[in-house]
Amino acid sequence: MSMASPTHSTAAIQHTLGAALVVASSAFFAMAGIFTKSISSDPWTIACWRGLVGGLLITAYVAWRSGLGGLSLALGWRGWAMVLVAVLASFGFIAAFKYTYVANVAIIYATVPLMAAALEWFVLGVRPRPATLAMALVCLFGVGIIVSGGLGGGHLFGDMIAVGMTAAAALYMVMIRAFRDTPVVWVGAVSAYILFALGWLVVDPLAVSPADAWRMTGFGFTFAFAVVLWTEGTRLIPATEAGVLGSAEVPFAILFAWTFLAELPPAASIAGGALVLVAVVFHALRSRRSTPAVPAG
Repeated sequence: MSMASPTHSTAAIQHTLGAALVVASSAFFAMAGIFTKSISSDPWTIACWRGLVGGLLITAYVAWRSGLGGLSLALGWRGWAMVLVAVLASFGFIAAFKYTYVANVAIIYATVPLMAAALEWFVLGVRPRPATLAMALVCLFGVGIIVSGGLGGGHLFGDMIAVGMTAAAALYMVMIRAFRDTPVVWVGAVSAYILFALGWLVVDPLAVSPADAWRMTGFGFTFAFAVVLWTEGTRLIPATEAGVLGSAEVPFAILFAWTFLAELPPAASIAGGALVLVAVVFHALRSRRSTPAVPAG
């Protein structure tokens, strides 16, 4: 009986770890809807507080993991390009929830695997695996079922913000893989600080109620956990696969909105979300049995 080589075994472990981190990050990202909807403040105020709290926590993580040298602002043009994309995606993520349903944002975001696949193919010349594309199409079919329930009516502005946010998130995924020497977690912290600074210029972030202050602090904690898990996991697996696994955010978000906000989507949304979750779990299990490419160190 042949034994797997150490390199193959290490790659398989790293691939599995990456997939698990991305799925876990989806649960934390899915909390964004309930936090944003439960906070009475405007999107800029929320982005400001979340940027400060989340940025400080991510900074602490980077300092612990990489030392103070990992906190350098000398990110280069690639790093600052990623910061710009992250700022746009983060603010769009918050603003979309203010103008449309939580389920709508999660549904639209589920199309990120297809966007990431197209960008990665075009920019990096990486042809996605057929199984990955198949699961992405299953996710898209689930989105179609949800949209057929009529969730998009009357919320076009919020839906369009969600589309732009999704495109930015897909581009960010591809940039992580393309700019492998860029400290992506630190990029997340810097983008959070920039949102804090921009928010301070636009609004008065101190003019909030104590209840909102506590909620926005909690939002910052979940944001930091999500960013760390997502960026670390995405480094270990292809961008398209990360997008597929990230689709777990759809059923998580719908469940959280139903449980904490009493925002109950129609049966079509529940069915579509369940289909997306099944596709994500199936793909994750299949990936564990497949032979992944050795990730960059």
